[in-house]
Amino acid sequence: MQKRLIFIILYIIPALLFAEPLPLAKTSLKGIVTDKLTGEPLIGVAVYIPELKTGSVTDDKGSYRIDNLPKTTLTVQVTYVGHQSVIEPVDLRNSVTQNFSLVESSAKIDEVVVTATAGSTQLVRTPTPIVIVPHTDLLREASTNLMDALASQPGISQITTGGGISKPVIRGLGYNRVVVVNDGIRQEGQQWGDEHGIEIDEQAVNKAEILKGPASLMFGSDAMAGVINLFSAPTLPEGKIAGNFYANYQTNNGLMAYSLDLAGNKKGFIWDLRYSDKMAHDYTNKYDGYVYNSRFREQALTGLIGFNKEWGYSHLTFSTYQLTPGIVEGARDSISGKFIKPVVVNGVEGSELVNDADGKSYSHGMPYQQVKHYKAVWNNSIFIGDGSLKTTLGFQQNRRQEFGDVLNPDQYGLYFLLNTVNYDVHYMLSQKNGWSASFGVNGMYQHSMNKGTEFLVPEYNLFDAGIFGIASKTIGRFDISGGIRFDNRHEHGDDLYLNSNDEKTTVSDPTAYHRFTAFTNNFGGITGSLGAAWRITDDFHAKFNLSRGFRAPNIGELASNGVHDGTVRYEIGNSSLKPETSLQADFQLGYSSRYLSAEVDLFVNRINNYIFSRKLNSMAGGDSITNSYQTYKFVSGDARIMGGEFMLDVHPFDCLHIENSFSYVNSIQLQQPDSTRYLPMTPAPKWKTDVRLDILRHGNVLRNGYINVGVESYFAQNHFYAAYGTETRTPGYSLLYAGIGGDIIHKGHTLFSLYLTGNNLTDVAYQSHLSRLKYEDVNNATGRTGVYNMGRNFSIKLLVPINL
Repeated sequence: MQKRLIFIILYIIPALLFAEPLPLAKTSLKGIVTDKLTGEPLIGVAVYIPELKTGSVTDDKGSYRIDNLPKTTLTVQVTYVGHQSVIEPVDLRNSVTQNFSLVESSAKIDEVVVTATAGSTQLVRTPTPIVIVPHTDLLREASTNLMDALASQPGISQITTGGGISKPVIRGLGYNRVVVVNDGIRQEGQQWGDEHGIEIDEQAVNKAEILKGPASLMFGSDAMAGVINLFSAPTLPEGKIAGNFYANYQTNNGLMAYSLDLAGNKKGFIWDLRYSDKMAHDYTNKYDGYVYNSRFREQALTGLIGFNKEWGYSHLTFSTYQLTPGIVEGARDSISGKFIKPVVVNGVEGSELVNDADGKSYSHGMPYQQVKHYKAVWNNSIFIGDGSLKTTLGFQQNRRQEFGDVLNPDQYGLYFLLNTVNYDVHYMLSQKNGWSASFGVNGMYQHSMNKGTEFLVPEYNLFDAGIFGIASKTIGRFDISGGIRFDNRHEHGDDLYLNSNDEKTTVSDPTAYHRFTAFTNNFGGITGSLGAAWRITDDFHAKFNLSRGFRAPNIGELASNGVHDGTVRYEIGNSSLKPETSLQADFQLGYSSRYLSAEVDLFVNRINNYIFSRKLNSMAGGDSITNSYQTYKFVSGDARIMGGEFMLDVHPFDCLHIENSFSYVNSIQLQQPDSTRYLPMTPAPKWKTDVRLDILRHGNVLRNGYINVGVESYFAQNHFYAAYGTETRTPGYSLLYAGIGGDIIHKGHTLFSLYLTGNNLTDVAYQSHLSRLKYEDVNNATGRTGVYNMGRNFSIKLLVPINL
C-alpha cells in the first residue's frame, strides 16, 4: 500500500499541480442588501464566496458587485453584525442579480464552515461539533497569544509555559493530537514538546474553526482530538486597496504589540503584506512578584500574492515568524524565597537575587529559546467539470535553539532543525441534488537535524501519506455526511554515537557510546466518520456523529533520550509504542429563538494505547534521577474520556445577552488503581458567565458598541495522575473580567475601533492545572510549590482601518 501511495505522489500529483485551467465563461454577481423589517439598505455587509475566497462589501446604497466569476453554482454567504446570516447556493448560469434581506436577531448566528466537510456548508447542517470564533471575539480578549484567546471557548483549554507559550487542548487531549491548520496546511513546528507553542502570527488570523473530535478526514494522523483551522481575511474586492493598523498595550507584563497590514486587488491580481511585532517583560502576581524570565519577543512577516480569476484562484503565501521566550526555571533563594538569576562572578557561574528592574526588562534573560519558523504555501483551486480541483504544496522550516550557558550566552546547546513538505490534491464536486463529495490524497515528508551540542531526540525522517473520501447528502431537514481515510506513516530514526566529551563521533571511536539506536517503524490506520444533523423545527436541531481516530507515536514518544531543558526533566522514549486508535460518539441538541439559545454537546471517547509521560521511581523508592534531573518515560494504556459542554444564552432584549457555558472532561485509564486511574493534563471543569450589553449597533458616531462583565470559574481538579508525584491536586478559583469597546464613525466611515479589557480584576493568585510552571521549585519562605499565573491585567487595543 505504501508503494502505491508513493506512486500517486510522484506521478499523479505533479500532473495535477501543473494542469492548465479550463477556459470558463465569465460573469458577475450584483445586488442590494436590505433590512427585512425596515427595507432600508445596509452598509458594510460582507458578501463572500468561500469557494473562491473572494467577495465584496455593500456601499452606502446597500449595493454590492463581485466580478470575474465562473458560470457555475457557488455558495454565497451574507453576514452583518447583529443579523442572521444568509447562506445559499446561487446558479450563475441563470442569474447575475441576487438581492438579500437580512433579519435583525439576537439569536445564535449560523455561519459557513469548511472544516471536516465535503464542501462549504452551514454550521447547523454539520453533524460534527464545530465552534466558530470570529475576529471580533479575538479582539475582545486580553490574551498574550492566539491560543490564549481561543482557550476561552467551551471545551478548549491550553497548556501554558508562562505568558508566551500556549499549547491547545481540545476536550482533554493535546500535543500531537490537535492539528493546527494555517494557510491550508497543517502547522508543523515540533509540537511534540511540552514547551513548544504554535508559531503563528495572531494578527494574521481573521477567524478560527475548532472541530472537536477525530471526525476530520482531511488532515490524516494526529487529528484525534480535533482540528483548529485558522483563516486569514478574505481577499479584497476588485479595484480596492486597503489595510489596517493594530496596537495593543497590557499593564501586567508591559506587553506592547503592533501590526500593519496593506492589501489590494487590481484586475484579479491580489496581494497582501503584514508585519507584526510584540514584546513583553516578566508578568507579575501577588505571590511571586515578577516571575523572572517569563518575558518574550515575537516578530512576524506575512505576505500573499496571487490571482482571482473566473477559472478559480492561485495564491502563494509566505511567512516568517520569530519567537524569543525566556525559560522560567523557578530557582529561588532558600531564605527570602525570591527568584535568583545566573550571573558571571570572577569568570565562573554564580547567582544573585532578581530585582524589580530585572522584572521590567524586555531583554531576554538566561536561559532562553529562539524559535524561527519559515513557511511558503501555494494554494490553487481550478474549476473542472462540475467541481473544482484543489491543490496545495507547502514547505516549512522550523528552527529551535536553546541557550543556557551564562558564560557563553550566544552559544546554543540544543538546536533542532525540522524541514517539512506538505502536499494535498483533492477534487470537490459541486452540490447537485443535495449531494456533495470530495476525495483526494495528502500527507507530508519531514527531515530533522541536530545541529547543537545537546541532544534530546535523534535525527529522523518521516513520510506520511493518506487517501480519503467524504460525501454528504441533504434530504429535507436531514443532512447525512461521512467518509473514510487510510493513512500510512513511515518513521526512521538515525544512530548517534558520542565520545567521552559528549561530541558526535562514529562507531569506530573506542570512546564512543550509543546515545540513539537506529529504528524504523511503519504505522497504518483507518479513520472514519458517519453522522447526521436533523433540523427538527426552525428552532430545534439535533446532531449525532460516530468517528474513529488514529495517531502514530511522534519522535519524542518513540526515541527521546536526554534532558528536556524546557520541561526541567530527563525524558526517555519507548520504541515499542503502538499507534493510538479511538472511537468517539458525539451528540448535540440545540434550541435557538428570539429570546433564548441553548445547546448541549455530549461525547464519549474510547482510546486504545493512549500515550503519556510519567515520572519514574528509583530502586530505593524515591524519584529516579538522571544527570541531576527527575526522569520521565513514555508509556501507554487504554483510556476512556467523556464529558461535554453546555451553552445557554438568554437575550430578553436585542441588545442584552446573558451567556453561560460549562465544560467538563473526565479522563481515566481503564483497569488501573487510584493513583494511576486519571490521565495527566486533564483540564478542570469550567463555568463561564458573560453579561454583554450591545449599544448603538447602527449609530452615527458609535457602532457595534458593547459593555460586558463576566466571571470564569475553574473547579478544583481532584482527578489527577498521582502516581510517583507526577501531578498534584489543583484548587478551584474564579476570575472576574470586564470590557468595553466599539467602532468610532465619521460620515459613515469607521475612523477606528477601540477595545478596553480587564482580566482577573480581583487579582486572584491562582495556578491553572495545565500550567507547567505549577511544578517548579518550592518557595521555602512561604511553603508554596511552583509559580503562579498572571495577576490583574488591563488591555487596550486600537484598530485603525486604512483605505486608499
